Amino acid sequence: MCRWAAYRGTPLFLEDVVTAPSHSLIAQSHAATHGLTATNGDGFGLAWYGERGDPGLYRDILPAWSDCNLRSLAHQIRSGLFLAHVRASTTGATARSNCHPFAHARWTFMHNGLVGDFDRLERRLEGHLYNRFYALRQGSTDSELLFLLALQMGLARDVHGALSATINLVAAEAAAIGIHPMIRFTAALSDGETLYAVRYATDGKAPSLFAHVGGDGACRLVSEPLDGDSASWTPVPEGSFVSVNSHGFYRRG
Repeated sequence: MCRWAAYRGTPLFLEDVVTAPSHSLIAQSHAATHGLTATNGDGFGLAWYGERGDPGLYRDILPAWSDCNLRSLAHQIRSGLFLAHVRASTTGATARSNCHPFAHARWTFMHNGLVGDFDRLERRLEGHLYNRFYALRQGSTDSELLFLLALQMGLARDVHGALSATINLVAAEAAAIGIHPMIRFTAALSDGETLYAVRYATDGKAPSLFAHVGGDGACRLVSEPLDGDSASWTPVPEGSFVSVNSHGFYRRG
């Protein structure tokens, strides 16, 4: 399983989440404590929103702990909304096109989890994509395919509805070929204004998700707390849909 962190609030340097804390995302890339594996070394990625219309994106196949460019970028880039991810692959080769976050226009998306029996479901799910969304597919992961399906399902109009429709489609296709649906989906995504997150699983074993909301309203959503002060981090319950915007933090079950 992967580890990720997302932030929305007063602009800060990415290093305040990615590299500087005692249990930063880079620390989690080789010493995770809440995942199935301690090591998440199959690539990494950053997506951040700044003064331009589209988000910035930097991804590579190196382990996050060994990329000096990542540390330099995190030290220099300041943003009020960003996503960061370290990968432990379940499907798809170690390739830049398979590294999260994925981006299309203003949207960014990253995922921790899996679709069970994806090798048997991939072609069936791809068949639901309109040509214009199928043409956007660059990698071979279940995560990217879920993102493209959600875009097609109307992500720009109704985030919760599009994600629900996507999960329901995967479950229906699994059932159609006699597979018990097994979907673990802890994901973060953004349109550049609102940060969204989901924690859901069909088997009751959704990957971990924690939230920290500061006094200024700034919110960190993370796979694991970034420091030893666990009391300041609130576990997000399974079955939650979270949104963070300029008005605050909201969660629906």
